[in-house]
Amino acid sequence: MKKILFFFASCLLAAGMLHAQELSNFNFGGQRPVISPEIAQDSVTFRLKADYATVVKLSGSWMENPWTGTIDMQRGENNVWWVKIPTPAPEIYTYNFVVDGVAVNDPQNVLVQRDGTRYLPMLMIPGERTENYGEAKLHGTVSHPWYHSTILGMDRRLTVYTPYGYENNPKKKYPVLYLLHGAGGDEEAWISMGRTAQILDNLIEKGLAEPMIVVMPNGNPGQAAARTLNIPEKQIDWRAPENRDMYVKSLCTEIVPFIEKNFRAIPKPASRAIAGLSMGGGHTISASILFPELFDYICPLSAAGSATPEQIATLKKAGVKLYFLACGNADFLFKGAEEMHAKLNEQGLDHIYFVSDGGHTWSNWRLYLNTFAQKLFK
Repeated sequence: MKKILFFFASCLLAAGMLHAQELSNFNFGGQRPVISPEIAQDSVTFRLKADYATVVKLSGSWMENPWTGTIDMQRGENNVWWVKIPTPAPEIYTYNFVVDGVAVNDPQNVLVQRDGTRYLPMLMIPGERTENYGEAKLHGTVSHPWYHSTILGMDRRLTVYTPYGYENNPKKKYPVLYLLHGAGGDEEAWISMGRTAQILDNLIEKGLAEPMIVVMPNGNPGQAAARTLNIPEKQIDWRAPENRDMYVKSLCTEIVPFIEKNFRAIPKPASRAIAGLSMGGGHTISASILFPELFDYICPLSAAGSATPEQIATLKKAGVKLYFLACGNADFLFKGAEEMHAKLNEQGLDHIYFVSDGGHTWSNWRLYLNTFAQKLFK
């Protein structure tokens, strides 16, 4: 009996020692845990424990040159490197450390965004610009249904946002926004970097936007889903004439019917909107040209595409309720937006031309969604 008691006591002691060691590792040997980023009213402090580093720098998207600009960090007590910067303007930023020339993410920051194949820690500065980017009190639901595409020859994954109350009112139907990502993105881009769920939750809760379903497809015709699912990709030559507009046709003739069959969507043009950024802006324009009577709300954002006067005249005849064209004044596609704006004016198509500061960035696309979502289905 004593041997049995001794055995159990030994097991408990070993478990306690392992638990203590785990906590010790977490607290860096009993030292004060590293906090990073630490946001104050007038400053943000970044910290990284790097025992063997010789040079540590900070790189962030708020910097004047976010691609190559860095700030030197100082070695502090217990080899915790740190730097304090003035608090940037309210917005969501990304950053990383450069340790002896190697890019390193912040191990203390659980807020991470995925931009294609890049994972970067996120810094959200509170303020009027970001007030709808945080969590609301009433939350919608994000799901990932699969649909079959005969056009693309595979089953494909969607990201779908349904508003708060969708599950509790089985008789209520909703309008739908089809929201398209840009090159390098996938069906998770608008949810992760665009903060779609948070923006819609907040706008709906405040009564600023109509409750709506938001459908975010994967705009890469060779992908069944985001690469994080490790599904082999299909090689499609998008330059071949037979493959022209494959994805746009799948969107309009396969995804739209799938959503209207499997979700409580209102199947009318007045209850359909389409919007997209960059490549997705081009897809938005193409969808409106190929299927001019499918969507009453059309929102190209920093769009890589245009339309002819004849195509715009067709849209006008179809009775578009809202044409929201947006671009940053420093965007490399701004000239194209200016030309599209001029064409819309020439054809007399009533529209909103929304010009913001900055370039081809998520800070602008979040702003655009937060703006045009308030104008849909009204």
